[in-house]
Amino acid sequence: MSRSRFVCRLLPCLLAPPFATAAFAQLPPRAHRSTASAAEAQAPSSAAAIGYLSGKQPLVGLHAASNDPVPRDSSGRPMLALRTSHRGEFLAIRAATDDGGFASIDLDRTAHLLRAAGGEEHPVDPRTVAVLYRLQTHFGVPELRVVSGYRVPKPRSHSNHGKGRAVDVIVPGIPDADVAAFARELGFVGVGVYPVSQFVHVDVRPRSYFWVDFSGPRMKNREQGILGELAVKSDAAALASGHPAVEPFGVGGDVDAALRSYDREPVAAPEDDDDEEN
Repeated sequence: MSRSRFVCRLLPCLLAPPFATAAFAQLPPRAHRSTASAAEAQAPSSAAAIGYLSGKQPLVGLHAASNDPVPRDSSGRPMLALRTSHRGEFLAIRAATDDGGFASIDLDRTAHLLRAAGGEEHPVDPRTVAVLYRLQTHFGVPELRVVSGYRVPKPRSHSNHGKGRAVDVIVPGIPDADVAAFARELGFVGVGVYPVSQFVHVDVRPRSYFWVDFSGPRMKNREQGILGELAVKSDAAALASGHPAVEPFGVGGDVDAALRSYDREPVAAPEDDDDEEN
């Protein structure tokens, strides 16, 4: 059996302990369009895979730690700070609680920051932003570095990037393995690790799912599911602690029904509000 095939066969077992990557190559967001032969030609060597899984990730480039102070609001609570790797744009927004909670205007600003490469925007799910906030505060870093946010969905695509529910992220100074390990504990999340492009994908979804994908930019997806039992346990623990499940993504025009699905009652408009344009 070849060494690379041996690594792939043991992958689900090896991913449970901390693992790491080589230095981050600052590459554009993935576009999986290449042929299988091209993907194989660009596949990581077995040595690179073993190095990634053995906990030896050099924290350089976008993974390098930042000496900047953690931004805080007037009450002293850390703010969510996001910086895009491709545009270099920065945004810091206030959280209402230690678990998140953001004003609608700040969610709009976040959606603009996470816009697609062509400038297209999509509303961002506030629970996705809350996951990012918990990552930042858990590791105590001054910012998160966003590799990719919203991507215009392709026909028949089911990617959460096209639903405002997913972000590819780097936590400066923290190995991807540690980021993924913490994110997997949150419940109702998707957590994917990409050893070639070197970032962690996080999203919100009805049932947790964890994977590793050795594809790189312009390569065909090479996803392999891992840690299925942990996914089930994480969702059960989230429910037990009072976190509501994430509903399947849908598009509808009933705003009141959408608010009730979040256990929130719609707020009636004032009787003297005639919605005139100013």
